[in-house]
Amino acid sequence: MSHHHHTHDEHAHRHGEGCGHTAISHEGHTDYLHDGHLHHVHGDHTDEHVLGVGEANRAECTPSHACGAHEKGHTHGPGCGHEEVPHGDHTDYLVAGHLHHPHANHCDDHGGVQTK
Repeated sequence: MSHHHHTHDEHAHRHGEGCGHTAISHEGHTDYLHDGHLHHVHGDHTDEHVLGVGEANRAECTPSHACGAHEKGHTHGPGCGHEEVPHGDHTDYLVAGHLHHPHANHCDDHGGVQTK
């Protein structure tokens, strides 16, 4: 399993349907994007998850990726307007249902995600 069992300390917000955070379904469960973290409700606490690198969400360079979901020249990073998604050992950005990873002078396509 690609996620870790790390607890998110002092999390007052209770995630669930309609909580206002983007829900991502993966590995048979649902997590919620919150401030660059994937939160998973687990009993009386919230776990920190990471999207695993694998067949559906690779982590390789895709220099020919031509995404029309944002303007040409857009640079992903904190505050760029796209939600941060922890993926493997790095951060990707959620753009029109798929993961973008800034790399050199292009965006790598790290695969689609199922959002609710």
